[in-house]
Amino acid sequence: MRVTKRNGNSENYNVEKIHKVVEWAIKDINNVSLSNIEMNANLSLHDGITTKEIHQILIKSANDLTSTSHPNYQYVASRLLNMSLRKDLWDRYDSPPSLTKHIKTNIEKGVYDPAIFEKWSKEDIKEIESVIDHDRDYLFTYAGLQQMIDKYLVRNRANGEMYETPQFAYMAIAMALFNIVDEVKDAYECFSTFKINLPTPIMAGVRTKIKQFASCVLVDVNDDLSSIFSSVHAVGKYTARRAGIGLNVGRIRPINSSIRGGEVIHTGLIPYLKIFESTVKATSQNGIRGGSATVHVPFWHYEIEDIVCLKNNAGTDDNRVRKLDYSVQFSKLFYERLIKNEDITLFSPSEAEGLYEAFGNNEEFNALYEKYEKSRNIKFKKKISARKLAEIFTKERLETGRIYVMNIDNANEHGSWNVPVYMSNLCQEIIHPTKPISSIDDKEAEIGICILSALNLTELDNDDDISNACRIAVRTLESVIDYQDYPVAAGENFTKNRRSLGIGVTNLAGFLAKNKLKYNDPETLKLVHSTMEKIQWHLLNESCRLAAERGPCNKFNETKYANGLLPVDWYKKSVDELVSPEYTMDWEGLRARIKEYGLRHSTLTAIMPCESSSVIQNSTNGIEPVRSLLSYKKAKNGILKQLVPNYASRKNYYTLAWDMKDNKAILNICAILQKFVDMSISVNLYYNYAHFPEGNIPLSVLIKDQIYGFKYGIKNFYYCNTPDGDGNTEKSSSCESGSCSI
Repeated sequence: MRVTKRNGNSENYNVEKIHKVVEWAIKDINNVSLSNIEMNANLSLHDGITTKEIHQILIKSANDLTSTSHPNYQYVASRLLNMSLRKDLWDRYDSPPSLTKHIKTNIEKGVYDPAIFEKWSKEDIKEIESVIDHDRDYLFTYAGLQQMIDKYLVRNRANGEMYETPQFAYMAIAMALFNIVDEVKDAYECFSTFKINLPTPIMAGVRTKIKQFASCVLVDVNDDLSSIFSSVHAVGKYTARRAGIGLNVGRIRPINSSIRGGEVIHTGLIPYLKIFESTVKATSQNGIRGGSATVHVPFWHYEIEDIVCLKNNAGTDDNRVRKLDYSVQFSKLFYERLIKNEDITLFSPSEAEGLYEAFGNNEEFNALYEKYEKSRNIKFKKKISARKLAEIFTKERLETGRIYVMNIDNANEHGSWNVPVYMSNLCQEIIHPTKPISSIDDKEAEIGICILSALNLTELDNDDDISNACRIAVRTLESVIDYQDYPVAAGENFTKNRRSLGIGVTNLAGFLAKNKLKYNDPETLKLVHSTMEKIQWHLLNESCRLAAERGPCNKFNETKYANGLLPVDWYKKSVDELVSPEYTMDWEGLRARIKEYGLRHSTLTAIMPCESSSVIQNSTNGIEPVRSLLSYKKAKNGILKQLVPNYASRKNYYTLAWDMKDNKAILNICAILQKFVDMSISVNLYYNYAHFPEGNIPLSVLIKDQIYGFKYGIKNFYYCNTPDGDGNTEKSSSCESGSCSI
């Protein structure tokens, strides 16, 4: 049998060469077998095969052997994939090129930003190169490395040509964002040892010529054509630049409303939502993913009964907008009437003057709402049962999984902003003040921008690790703000003046397993409380240091921090029922420093989905319980097997989502996290049909969970997960596009 080498030459098949490669791949890895790998591979060999194809067969063979009884084959497959990647790039699997040569080559090919190289001296680059550890490429599991190659390493997406390995990518990101050698080295250390997770736009984009790294944007739309179509334009620009979209249409008047004294009758929300849907889905995101958007509407909008049904499969394309997701905003007034089985009233935002602006301020909103309920001058007014709306909404949420909840009161009262907020983002973890644009060049408007990262809890072994990771995370995103371009003026206005960051946590399930705890263990709440307290304190402390160095953000005065308040002051005090408010950090000392210097950033924390990076780092997704100890994740090029971290030693400590009888443990953990998080959390809930009589999940269970979450300060609910009947194959519990998941 003849084989064709990578250089095009042909030679006789030599089984010893396969032995040599597989022996290298299994060296020092326990409980794996060379013969098993080769037997699987031999079934697929044929005359004329290329050496690259043989390599791929070996990789597939090792991956196929990965199981709960033989978990270490995932590392054999990873080594083989690493070898293949390096041979494609370097024509060998060892002896990487110099950092200088690597960067120069990619600049010459037009894929790296020349500025990476220009700002560093030869001496700087030599010192920076000294810390690159190419052996860290072997920390990846097969699933992690394949995900890295598919999603994040710079490549030609037309012909598949690769331009970098993981370690060169991590270092290039650090070199692009930082200007001091020691900070570059520290950042590389955190990135390459998986202490910090970076979002898709930064991982895939920093070091290239594309300089838009916002994960999500929040676009608020006014009730006029100029604002609507300017917003469509902005959505198109940001979707094309990797961002997910949060969209607020709650100000737009309903169908059949009068325009210009009756000269025109309004067509309502649905035709405009179709325009946004087409814009989001028509725009390619640099070959990495399609676009996605979540639409926000208040519970009292006149069209709410139709809006919550826009995703379901009933109806026709004329009265459905299925490719957008929807978030309904509820207030305390709604929950009170729901519990008392009373009616609510639906209005047109354009007719109920000031009602939308008051939404989120309980006292002001309730007074106006009740005034308009009694008014005889309001034309668009409709009474419905609060329970009826709750049932319609909850039915759609259960069936589609993609109708979300925003608790507008909690969002305004228990966060860092002291100006009104009206919306969230695609994945419901970001809460920003926004101002609708009137034109694409409107410099007075504000499009909220989400710049994200997360801390990998399992890799932070002590307080020094937490402090250092918080320092690097804050300074990384601080650099992104000034390094990136802004395709829309309103986005730059928001970001440059508010400098809002969203740093989250991930690998909570792995962290609890490391500490031999499950989600419903009493000690879990204490550990979550103490850990999140430290993280939020260190993030604020680093932002305060930056404020002392560079000055506070321009709109620092529009935060509660400027009033001397901290998360330990403004959280919803019902959380004290779950865990005692005992602190280990010096909050009063921090308060005094913030009073003196201010903060460089209006917000510091948000907890987002981490679906993609959890695969890369072989960690668990965000704060989610795992669905299975071995999962099969759908990826671009097939199915990726992923075992939970440290499967052999910790498998008995993982909480399985589908085994949980209710969501109380998740809700309690999220409530405690939310105490310290100054924005929001993508809270996902799980409902297993097997836990309910005859497999029917009562809507009342979901409604009670929603009320319970509101009581304990939870701001937003994201996905409503149910088993999909497809074994262990996971549907992503992150956003569909991956935009604001990291």
